[in-house]
Amino acid sequence: MLFQSSIKRELSRSFGATVVILVTIVVTIMLIRTLGQASKGSVNPSEVSLVLAFTILGNLSILLALSLFIACAGTLSRIYRDSEMVIWLSCGQGRLAFFKPMISFAAPTLLLIAVLSLFAWPWSNQHIQELVDRFEKRGDLDRVTPGQFQESANGQRVFFIDKASDVQGQGNNVFIANQEGDKQTMTSAQHGHIESKSTGEKFLILNSGQQLVFSKSRETLKLSEFSEYGVQIGKSDSNIGEPLPRTLDSWYLLLNPNAQNTSELTWRLGLTLTSFNLIVISLALASVNPRAGKSAPLMLALFTFIAYFNLLNIGKNYSESGKSSPYMMIGFHIIVFCMAALWVMHKDNNWRIFNLHASFSRMKKPQVTNQKNVSDPL
Repeated sequence: MLFQSSIKRELSRSFGATVVILVTIVVTIMLIRTLGQASKGSVNPSEVSLVLAFTILGNLSILLALSLFIACAGTLSRIYRDSEMVIWLSCGQGRLAFFKPMISFAAPTLLLIAVLSLFAWPWSNQHIQELVDRFEKRGDLDRVTPGQFQESANGQRVFFIDKASDVQGQGNNVFIANQEGDKQTMTSAQHGHIESKSTGEKFLILNSGQQLVFSKSRETLKLSEFSEYGVQIGKSDSNIGEPLPRTLDSWYLLLNPNAQNTSELTWRLGLTLTSFNLIVISLALASVNPRAGKSAPLMLALFTFIAYFNLLNIGKNYSESGKSSPYMMIGFHIIVFCMAALWVMHKDNNWRIFNLHASFSRMKKPQVTNQKNVSDPL
């Protein structure tokens, strides 16, 4: 059919261009964010590209949902702007007739969004968390680069090595600044090397150096020299916390229901429902105001997506904290769908609130007929 094929062709062009633009913007933003994490010591600089790839894969479902919404809203707005809608309306194709080709075009994308949100999202978050944990478990001196100041994992110690030795685990001109409560300690030494104990603990052994200790509470300053001094820089074991719900498989969340797991599972399912509802909302938003400009419908679609997605995250946070039922968001999607469907029907049938009120008033008002009573005299 000419009508459906033309709408699908227009949607495919708009959807492809939107995906390319959004992916380029998001990759740039995520790259800057990942580089910032690497500079702070949260991510290994050599694994920036790997973390970036996992991050893009995890957020691809959200990008596809936004691209699909913008493509539908932009296509319908262009049809209105170029007066093509008048032609389709004269041919008997109303606003609701656009829903069939739009949902037919969006069906593969909705399926892909469901797969990405249920499987790719936890898989990518799990690998990112493993990379971060593996980098955090390394010893403090393993992160140090000669000639650069490096903060420890707990943020209470700063290391500096002027020049690394040819022997692994040794360095020259070592500086350590430590903060413990109200006591500040600054230690410098000409040489340093790492020694591992049988218990698995690591110590940094400094040779030929000085130590300056300043106490804020006592307001004392102590300077001492040493020929050999040991500083613990690593522990034999590290505490591993419970995995976050976003890193757990969807099947595991389904078999282990609780407030957090169920909220995470409903949020993943909600991405597909959100994408479907946004298609219906795009039908309601399809209009053009000549005074508003060409970009007004796209800006309205963007703000609508941001509001919808933020409400989805707020509902997820409330459900995880136990303040509301985890299944509340399913009802929220149903309510949004009903409101969007009524909005589309309102525009398609040209409903008016005052006209409906007048119609109901005429229906309730009793009708008076001028009929003569046969018993009355003439």
